[in-house]
Amino acid sequence: MRVGLGAGLQSGAAGATGPGWVVPDLGQPIRTIGRRTFDFDHRIAVMAIVNRTPDSFHDEGRTFALDRAVQAAVTAAEQGADWVDIGGVKFAPGPELSAADEIERVLPVVEQVAEQSDVTISVDTFRPEVAAAAITAGASVVNDTTGLADPRMAAVVADSDATIVITHSLAAPRQEYPKPQYADVAGEVAAFLRLRVDRALEAGIPEDRIIIDPGHDLNKTTVHTLELTRRLPEVVALGYPVLAAVSNKDFVGESLGRPRGERLPGSLAAATMSAMLGARIVRMHDVLASVDAMRMVETVLGWRAPLEARHNT
Repeated sequence: MRVGLGAGLQSGAAGATGPGWVVPDLGQPIRTIGRRTFDFDHRIAVMAIVNRTPDSFHDEGRTFALDRAVQAAVTAAEQGADWVDIGGVKFAPGPELSAADEIERVLPVVEQVAEQSDVTISVDTFRPEVAAAAITAGASVVNDTTGLADPRMAAVVADSDATIVITHSLAAPRQEYPKPQYADVAGEVAAFLRLRVDRALEAGIPEDRIIIDPGHDLNKTTVHTLELTRRLPEVVALGYPVLAAVSNKDFVGESLGRPRGERLPGSLAAATMSAMLGARIVRMHDVLASVDAMRMVETVLGWRAPLEARHNT
């Protein structure tokens, strides 16, 4: 089921009252992704970030070594992450890395994590050949930050059982995109995502294997990203689960005047706001804090019971 822009939203939720949140009208809210099943009507999944890169903007290469990357992913699962997102090339502009080198970075991590945990595994890549290799190795999600810019990616996903995350961005992979301009940022992002979803459907990817991501900070200024976050329901209205990748982004740092390493409270606030406005997956670095924040949102909304209820009883 697909809904039009601005439609398909309702306030409130089962077991909760009040107008302060958005419940997306998802055609297929219950999805099996990898070895886990998600009910996106009542669950906000936490996607942990594992960068096997020497120059990632947040962890600055702390998980570049293979053993550290695998351990970070397994630990994230133990801390409550619903899935882990493994990347071998960062989004930001930089030196070219060959597909073979990217595969060499991500494949061993995917293979070893799949052996050690039932956590859902995604691979953060824009290359169809990397996606194909990762799916064979055990990944069940392809997180494409270029939003199917390479049409071969749709074919790779369609020929598998994997889910695709279609993200809004404008630059060619790893290229500069100075001073992005939008007349209507939320409307333009939603229109882009609608077109790329159509590309996925035409390639044979079924609706229940599509997730969308508005691309916080990707080829956007802080002002653009803040407006996009406020207007997230316009993206949610497309009818697919929305992923919000807000963790430690520059829009958080610039909003609060916080350097990298001091953005956790702002990131949690942005993730919580996104969840309340209809996002169903949040991509985060700090797993324990993020899991607690999302489980608390679910509990306040009445989607889950408190683990204890002894106070004043």
